[in-house]
Amino acid sequence: MNWLQRPASDTQITHGRRLWLYIIGVLILAFLIIPTLIVIPMSFSQSQYLEFPPRVWGVRWYENYFGSIEWMTATWVSIKAAFWTVLVTTPIATMAAYGLYVSNIRAARFIFVLLITPMMVPVVLIAIGVFFAYTRLSLNNTMVGLVLAHSVLALPMALIVISAGLRSYDMNQERVARSLGASRLKAFLVVTLPQIRFSVITGALLAFIVSFDEVIVALFISGGDMSTITRSMFLALRDQIDPTIASISTVMILITTAVFLVAQVLGKSKSDNS
Repeated sequence: MNWLQRPASDTQITHGRRLWLYIIGVLILAFLIIPTLIVIPMSFSQSQYLEFPPRVWGVRWYENYFGSIEWMTATWVSIKAAFWTVLVTTPIATMAAYGLYVSNIRAARFIFVLLITPMMVPVVLIAIGVFFAYTRLSLNNTMVGLVLAHSVLALPMALIVISAGLRSYDMNQERVARSLGASRLKAFLVVTLPQIRFSVITGALLAFIVSFDEVIVALFISGGDMSTITRSMFLALRDQIDPTIASISTVMILITTAVFLVAQVLGKSKSDNS
């Protein structure tokens, strides 16, 4: 137990004095992870109903998922929407973060808060507003409408991550490039962007996850051939308890985990190179 007497940081606070914080952290992680540990085994059940632990193991519901045209169509819609959301959100978030970082206007702080407002407003309110706006613009049940709505939700996450990356970047390097004759755009692309690329890539991956996992807005503005996988799952749970949901949830967990692992690998490679 000597580790309890060791400093937990550069301060004199020991691990022993932080033990209560570690315990709370473990309990919170367990509360978040345990449902996942239950869903994954249920997805390998052969039973007609959701059961834990499974009495008979098998891949029946994975075959039902991958063999269903309806489920595959919904999955493909979600992947396409997430992909286009990344392409729309990442450049906007990068430009906004850079513009606010280098600007000297007093309203920069206010504009930043305004841009991350979708994170603070209940999603159902955004969904209702988007639905009525799209009704007038004929954008309901369209990929364009879905991508625009998801981009609004993903922008705050990407903006915060990229802004954090810029705060750790020495802007004098870009100023040197500009003093040597490079334009602002070229200096940004050649000097600044390569050094904040991890933040930009992380923001893009978060935008993908936000779009891929989003359900509330999709319930309002998508349907038919444009129904996302999360919307189809919600409706399936409402109408009937289909164990296929467990297999789909497991696949989504794997995709989300893979995205986070990619972000961690990129972050590790960045720190090793530096």
